[in-house]
Amino acid sequence: MRKLLILLTVLASACGAAQPVASGGDLPLFDAGEFTNRLEASERPTVVNVWASWCLPCRSEAPLFTAAHAEFSDRIDFIGIDIQDTQEGAAEFLAEFAIPYENLFDVNAGIRGVLGGQGVPITYFVAPGGALVDTHFGIIDEGQLALALDELIQATSG
Repeated sequence: MRKLLILLTVLASACGAAQPVASGGDLPLFDAGEFTNRLEASERPTVVNVWASWCLPCRSEAPLFTAAHAEFSDRIDFIGIDIQDTQEGAAEFLAEFAIPYENLFDVNAGIRGVLGGQGVPITYFVAPGGALVDTHFGIIDEGQLALALDELIQATSG
């Protein structure tokens, strides 16, 4: 019983209190063709983080991606893809974690048809021109993210 109580406490604290929905309307809808064209036309490396507001591991990752964006946004583009969610849930998640980079709304998980994978979270590391450099399935920690960003920069420089 005590283990169950501890687990419920951890889960409740991981969810945190919802923040007010950010103004500005709904996230733009994900379009696989437009997204593929965008990656192919990109002149900079891109990190694509697939998340959902109901995903507990995604909540752990969100501050890491916000910090990585602050440090690397002059060299790397960051895009979030919210899958199988609601616009309200997405807006609350983005506001709660003050995510500054672009996010798209992908209710049918079409990103999987573009870059592959299952579940959330997934992080894709994409070279300029759209070539997939690496994929990280599941939660990514600070060390793994730092290493992947360094490798992406090295793989795409020169």
